[in-house]
Amino acid sequence: MREPRDGVIRVAWHGADRFDIRIRRHAIRADQPADAGGSDTGPTPAELFVGSVAAGVACCAERYLRQRQLPAGVGVTARYDFGVCPGRIDHIELSVDAPSLPAGLRASLLSVLEHCALRTTLRVPPQVTLEVRQAVPGTAVPAAHAPYGEPPPGQAGSSGHPG
Repeated sequence: MREPRDGVIRVAWHGADRFDIRIRRHAIRADQPADAGGSDTGPTPAELFVGSVAAGVACCAERYLRQRQLPAGVGVTARYDFGVCPGRIDHIELSVDAPSLPAGLRASLLSVLEHCALRTTLRVPPQVTLEVRQAVPGTAVPAAHAPYGEPPPGQAGSSGHPG
């Protein structure tokens, strides 16, 4: 049975800089590295973003190869840089490694990848709206830890100071 895709993704806080991203029946942890104040229990949101773009290009490339009955096994390497004014990812470089791709098809594959849905989304950005709402009491997902990564009060090893 096919699982519905309703276009809804939920993110729940799990202490400090940890968040669980729920997509259908999947959960992905996002966090910050330890040197940035996080626990490094998952990739950063920026890394997930760039990884999603790379995965979208890889998926598109694999479909291209499958349609032409060429060997599968695409790999994509993504490199990115941050800009500071305004703060954002200002450069993403994607390198696609396609096994046994005839030289005559490289331009064709590149043309297809230029029109990948995520690549096109970056070229023609979606409208993003924000709304701040009052949380309904009792509906928050309980955190695994107290705020900012401290163990819950009363547990062994709790000094009240981050560690």
